[in-house]
Amino acid sequence: MTRGYFVTGTDTGVGKTRFSLGLMALLQAQGHVVTGMKPVASGCRATSAGLVNGDAARLQAQASFTVPYHQVNPYAFEPAIAPHLAAEAQGLSIEIEVIRQALSGLTQAADRVVVEGVGGWLVPINATQTMADVAVALGLPVIMVVAVRLGCLNHAMLTAAAIEAAAVPFGGWVANRLDPECEEADELVAALRQRLAAPFVGELDFSADDRSTADQLRHMRLESFSPPGA
Repeated sequence: MTRGYFVTGTDTGVGKTRFSLGLMALLQAQGHVVTGMKPVASGCRATSAGLVNGDAARLQAQASFTVPYHQVNPYAFEPAIAPHLAAEAQGLSIEIEVIRQALSGLTQAADRVVVEGVGGWLVPINATQTMADVAVALGLPVIMVVAVRLGCLNHAMLTAAAIEAAAVPFGGWVANRLDPECEEADELVAALRQRLAAPFVGELDFSADDRSTADQLRHMRLESFSPPGA
């Protein structure tokens, strides 16, 4: 059984990558052999080795062992647009089985894997499926990253309802205070804690870098969504 986490967010740009990197570092500090994965990414840059996404490259670099990039990010697209549109423009269709096989290869050497989704929970990947279908197929507990800012109550509650309706464990949610100008951050977090049924894992400060993110995670209630068989 694959052990790990699927990290989703209430939108794009909410801090999924920073949280994923911090979580990987924390698991490594606990003695686990860890790798990361970003199955689908758009906005990639052309390199001599092919298209590379910055977030996926950071996950690759954080891994406990050398990981081929194509396994970390099997679907990479250059245009910074919705991935299903980028795929259609190339005459491709993003297939969940390809993603599942890439994950299987990664877990041959790792006992923990952190999979970061693209955009939000229901971002389309092809004509009929979304990132939610990817999460269900991988079967990992889901962690929802919420950007604490104006509009987050609606985004978080809609996303949580969609996760709860899916056939996947909903392990918890993280409040990421990425907007230093948000004057009602305390009230927004309190409102979400009152309304969301999933476990509240903890908060991240907007000024956190990857190392301090891992330090902040040490104080979170990660045991509330430990991977199956942990």
